[in-house]
Amino acid sequence: MRLTYFLILIILTPFGVMAQTDTIETALNTAVVRTRRLGTVKSREPQNGFTINQTELLRAACCNLGESFTTNPSVDVSYSDAATGARQIRLLGLSGQYVQMLSENVPSLRGAAQAYGLGYVPGPWMKSIQVSKGAASVKNGYESITGQINVEYLKPQDENNIHANLYGNTMGKLEANADANVHMGKRWSAGVLAHFENGWGHHDKNKDGFEDDPMVRQYNMALRTAYFSDNYIFQAFVRGLSENRKSGQLHNMASMSSPYRILLETEHYDAFAKQAFILNKDHGTNLALILSGSWHDADARYGQKSYDVTQENGYASLLFETNFTPQHSLSAGWNLNYDHFKQKANLLTTEAPADFNSETTNGLYAQYTYNLDDKLVLMGGFRVDHSNVFGTFVTPRAHIRYLPAKWVTLRLSAGKGYRTVHALAENHYLVASGRKLLIQNNLPQEAAWNYGFSSQFAIPIHGKKLDIGLEYYFTDFQRQVLIDYDLSPEEIHIGAKNGSSFSHTIQIEASYPVIRGLNLTAAWRWQDAKAHYGHIFRTRPLNNRYKALLSASYKTPLELWQFDATFQLNGPGRIPTTLSQTPTHYKAYGQLSAQITRWFRHFSIYAGGENLTNFKQKNPIIGANDPWSNSFDPTLVWGPTTGAMGYIGIRYEFN
Repeated sequence: MRLTYFLILIILTPFGVMAQTDTIETALNTAVVRTRRLGTVKSREPQNGFTINQTELLRAACCNLGESFTTNPSVDVSYSDAATGARQIRLLGLSGQYVQMLSENVPSLRGAAQAYGLGYVPGPWMKSIQVSKGAASVKNGYESITGQINVEYLKPQDENNIHANLYGNTMGKLEANADANVHMGKRWSAGVLAHFENGWGHHDKNKDGFEDDPMVRQYNMALRTAYFSDNYIFQAFVRGLSENRKSGQLHNMASMSSPYRILLETEHYDAFAKQAFILNKDHGTNLALILSGSWHDADARYGQKSYDVTQENGYASLLFETNFTPQHSLSAGWNLNYDHFKQKANLLTTEAPADFNSETTNGLYAQYTYNLDDKLVLMGGFRVDHSNVFGTFVTPRAHIRYLPAKWVTLRLSAGKGYRTVHALAENHYLVASGRKLLIQNNLPQEAAWNYGFSSQFAIPIHGKKLDIGLEYYFTDFQRQVLIDYDLSPEEIHIGAKNGSSFSHTIQIEASYPVIRGLNLTAAWRWQDAKAHYGHIFRTRPLNNRYKALLSASYKTPLELWQFDATFQLNGPGRIPTTLSQTPTHYKAYGQLSAQITRWFRHFSIYAGGENLTNFKQKNPIIGANDPWSNSFDPTLVWGPTTGAMGYIGIRYEFN
């Protein structure tokens, strides 16, 4: 009890220890000018993008990468199924498999790691997230179709410090995170990142006999080092992860002899090393070599079915960059990517697909940039790749950025992207369904064009800036592999599309600092994504037609308190055909999240809630009373599967 009273007293004390601030302070004689650091910073590059920094990430609990976009109108994160907790990103109206995921500009979370990979990146580990929409640069490969998401981890070369974060929520989940840096002289530095999470609570609020949320236990640790000299830079990163994920029925049902249980055991290891040789500082001439590798092993049990997969990946990239003049610059290089899969499946009534075991792809690229006084920037890139499976293919991409006035930014982009499909490895959560899973053999390489226009306006109003963004993107597939629920209510088909497939996205966003300390952001997005399902040209299933967002953040004048709230209105969408489900569409629904933070000199205490509107998808698991039947399906998820959730946590920093 004494500890409880002590914590309450600390939270309610308005004065005393100076609060930790996220401000930039500039001393001018005897005056101090305070400016609140923006949480989301728009990019000045030719590509349309933005950076989410720690100021924005701290506005929510942000337990992992999949929970880092709560306050962002551009990126959606949703559950792929109601049984295992698999999550996916949506960008420009399409699922996250068309977004190239990067860790410090190294390709990551590919193939078998896609289904649950968003949970492999703890939120407290992240320094920032860079999001690029549409056709991306050709430097990092050919895989980006709708954009790129790059995660920057905490750097060992930053200040010597120790961070710790302890978090718990009402769903019975506990997380602990810690990181520390040490400087060994002026050039060498090292850091360690550690994460542990455990879910021990059983929840079945909708009384269907199944866990509302999987019980996850994860151990995650990374070590990194860095060396900086005048002409040479070296960085290395190595990480190991072990995760146990349990879900399924909580107890035996009267009609069955044993409960339907789900168990996933995952081990993941990855590492990269970067070396950069600075040849000419005046012209920005440098040569860099990046080497990375990963090993991912997942053993999954879905009732009486099983799927085991091991993926080995190796990646190498040699880059050269130089600025001939302030107006002309060139980037050129070579990439090598190797993937090897080993799969073992027992799908009962379904045979595992005849998939190739390995793919090696070599590529060369060149990218030229013309910069006219930073007013007009033209960037064109071209790469040629050769795959031992799909042969030779080319990737052209182009970007234009024009500033007709200081307060106006206009962008145009166009480019092509490709993707190799490993249908079962990427979507093995579908095995949880009782429907027969049919996967086409020898799936093609996906290919699509993406065209985009975006504009940004910084309009001065009463000494402040009203930021308005307007954008349109069109993605047109030449070849695509679709998950088709509509062809048969007893089957799920994965195969090459028949006919056209596209996505249109329009978004408008505005943000304004209403008063000192209070920032408001409002956004609206409309999307139209269609393809052939069940031999009929239809809207993509389980995809919201529109989304509206209103987000507010307020810090008190002394910056001791911070209040954050975000409301999302998720539009209606289409539900695929099933045996036992009559609705063909779902209605719009709203979600509210909020958080209060009390800042101190070396630590902060935060408390909040997610889905405070308590909206839940009714019966997210179809046929829950008979999971052994062919009508059982937990994968048709379009909304939240759990109700309102509260949490509390403490962050500590020692410099």
